[in-house]
Parts: sequence; structure tokens; C-alpha cells
Amino acid sequence: GAIFQLVVYLTATFVAAVVVGVSGFAFALIAAAVWLHVLTPLQTATLTISYGILVQSYGAWKLRHAVSWSRIWPFLVGGAPGVVIGVFVLRWANPAHVRAGVGIFLVLYSLYGLLRPTLKPIPVGRIADAGVGLLSGMLGAMTGFAGILIVIWSGLRGWSRDEQRGVFAPASVVLLAMCALAIGVTGSVARQTMELFLIGLPVLLAGNWVGFKLYGRLDEAGFRRIVLMLLLMSGLPLIAALR
Repeated sequence: GAIFQLVVYLTATFVAAVVVGVSGFAFALIAAAVWLHVLTPLQTATLTISYGILVQSYGAWKLRHAVSWSRIWPFLVGGAPGVVIGVFVLRWANPAHVRAGVGIFLVLYSLYGLLRPTLKPIPVGRIADAGVGLLSGMLGAMTGFAGILIVIWSGLRGWSRDEQRGVFAPASVVLLAMCALAIGVTGSVARQTMELFLIGLPVLLAGNWVGFKLYGRLDEAGFRRIVLMLLLMSGLPLIAALR
């Protein structure tokens, strides 16, 4: 009954928080995959965005030495209209098709990355970054996965793991906040969702702390492998959900 559902909810929250501490992303992917079995879609979306803002803010603060606003702003300039477009697309698009499309992309990219050597950094400029921001904003509004494309792109840019996280943690915070405002999640938070948020908060923070401790022990190659494995694991259920 209710106790079992609560245990499932808290366990998923802890695991997702550990993973986001280690990798800097995938909180929404892991948490939502489990939460949707015990919570409503609206509760899941509300908690994904609000917890996402918290864990990414913590990540941005922990890696503030690597935060470079000159790198981040093009993603945000592109992201703002992307969020608006995403909200409109969501009105007529089939969300299951959107999720499956994202899943196929993640699986193909991660397999490619795992099976071949490290790519040479792509020599691109801020216009390309803004384009990725636009797509990230659209994806964030449609699925709640605001940061995933920036994660992939940061890796392709050839930045170090701290530099990558110094870009996608703050960028994710701002994009998630934009999504929260655009979707109007703020206006439809039920009391039960607030209770779930407060109950899960200590578990979330503990998991995130553990994750960051583990992050300190990883080398660049290990970090890249974990990121690719997570992308692969998060893509498969999105495809499987298409029936």
C-alpha cells in the first residue's frame, strides 16, 4: 500500500541523487522512470523540476571554480525561445513519440561513444552552442530532461569533466526554472506533492552528498564511461515505453 509506494519513491530519489552527484545529470531520467509507477505524471513533473533545480544548483556551487558564464550564456539565449516552442509543440505532439525519439537518439549516441575512441573536440562557436540551447529548451519543456543535450555537447566540445559540469549544471538550473514557469507547474502544486517534496528532501541531499564523494575518485576516462552508460540506460526505457 502507501508505505510500499513511499519506500519506492524514497529509494528512487536516493539512487537518482547519488547518480547526479557522480555524473552531474540523469536525475530526471532515473527518478521519473521509477516515480511514474507510484506517482501521477503531474507529481512526477513537479518533483523532477523542483528537485532538479536543487541538485543542479548544489552541483553548480560545488564546481563554482569551473563555472564560466561566457560559455553558459549562449545556451541560455537559445534555451529561452526553445522552452516556449517546446510548450507549444507539447500541445499537438504525442509525448510518447517525443520520448521514444529522445530514447533512440540517446541509445545510438552512447553506443557510438562506448564502442569507438574519444572524439576530437569539435571546433565550433557560440552560435552552435545557442542552437543546442534552443533544442535543450524544447526538450526540457516537453520531457523535463533540460540538460541532457548540453551534457552530450559539452563532451563533444572536448572540455574537461569539471569544465563540462561547470557548464551544464548552471545551464540546467536556469533551463529547468524556465520550464517550471512556462509549463505553469507552479500554479498546480497540490498539498500531497508538497508533502512528498519535504519527505524526500533529506534523502535527496544525502544521496547527492554521497555522489559527490564518489565523483572525487573518478578519472576522466571513468567519468566519460559512466556518462555514456547512463545515457544508454536512460534511453532504453524511453524506447520501451512506446507501445
